[in-house]
Amino acid sequence: MTKMTEKNALQQAFEELDGLYDEMVEIRRDLHMHPELSFQEKRTPAFIAGYLKELGIEVRTGVGGGGVVGTLKGGKPGRTVALRADFDALPIEDEKDVPYKSTVPGVMHACGHDIHTASLLAAAKVLSGMREEVPGTVVFLHQHAEELAPGGAKAMVEDGCLDGVDEVYGVHVEVNFPVGQVAVGTGYVQASSDAFDITIRGKGGHGAEPHRSVDPLVVGSHLVVNLQNIVSRRIDPLHPALVTVGAFQSGDAHNVIPDKAFLKGTIRTYDQDVRRQAEQELKLICRTTGEQFGAQIDVDFQHGYISLYNHPEETAKIKRLAEDIVGKDQVVVKPPDMGGEDFAYYVDKVPGSFFWVGGGNPDIDAIYAHHHPKFDVDEKSMPLAGKVFVSAVLDNS
Repeated sequence: MTKMTEKNALQQAFEELDGLYDEMVEIRRDLHMHPELSFQEKRTPAFIAGYLKELGIEVRTGVGGGGVVGTLKGGKPGRTVALRADFDALPIEDEKDVPYKSTVPGVMHACGHDIHTASLLAAAKVLSGMREEVPGTVVFLHQHAEELAPGGAKAMVEDGCLDGVDEVYGVHVEVNFPVGQVAVGTGYVQASSDAFDITIRGKGGHGAEPHRSVDPLVVGSHLVVNLQNIVSRRIDPLHPALVTVGAFQSGDAHNVIPDKAFLKGTIRTYDQDVRRQAEQELKLICRTTGEQFGAQIDVDFQHGYISLYNHPEETAKIKRLAEDIVGKDQVVVKPPDMGGEDFAYYVDKVPGSFFWVGGGNPDIDAIYAHHHPKFDVDEKSMPLAGKVFVSAVLDNS
């Protein structure tokens, strides 16, 4: 593809994406009204598969248990590029007052996965309509179960969704950036996300006779404090890590010392050696704290997603392409955070990059954080996401 041809193809693709805006809105709102929880998706993948098949795209369903993979072979030689969107929802009641409010009680798209899906489907429609101008092969990764570990990405990779793929890209809409912006980040951009459940087994008794008991509330209180030493005193301060205890439950009476207490929490890190160290330190602290007070402490440690690493070359490509689309002043650097994202499994397998498109807009009340009951985004973020996707495919430099 010559530079002139590439430029003309991009211009054509962008015009077609803009023309598909109403269709993207229709798809997004239909998905928003019919959300499905992780590992329970049926209607959504069926719709995606049907849409891709109508475009003449080769489709494989049930990938990794619930994913949909479309493959489009272009008419020109080139690399194989994979594009990913997730499509699961969250167990949250939709509190927005909009015509496309969720019709499923207690379930809503509170993280923008409906936006991602509509954007990628539109990109697929545009690319399929100009396949003779497409270099190489495009793999459309429509992933189930991003929100709930073990997630869908790992299983899809194990099921061969990246076989033959040279590079992979994923998008996330972000309300903390205004619509029209694109955000990128190089290196570690999101953390591994592990969880732990701790059961403290003491000896219950009367609240007036604590000396005859082993109070699991006291043990748990010391344990919460002791666990803070993992980050503050045991992990190299040059390596980010956090330990958060999110739940502490025990007892239900004024004058009864319970026999059990329960803690729940999460550990987040970037470096895998630090990840292993944090787990070992947590288990050591639980054992020694239990010995100190004469209580039995059991730990159920659940490994979640690995940390997400954006490859420098592929991230530089997305940055350059985004600048061509929205201008340099509208492309920003997103600092790393401790959130988890299972796109990490794709870039652990092949080079790639995860980028963000702005969806915030106070004028339409698109101001609430992800996972909030009133979460919403500006739908004009969809053509922009589609343009970055299409550019990543058509770029031949």
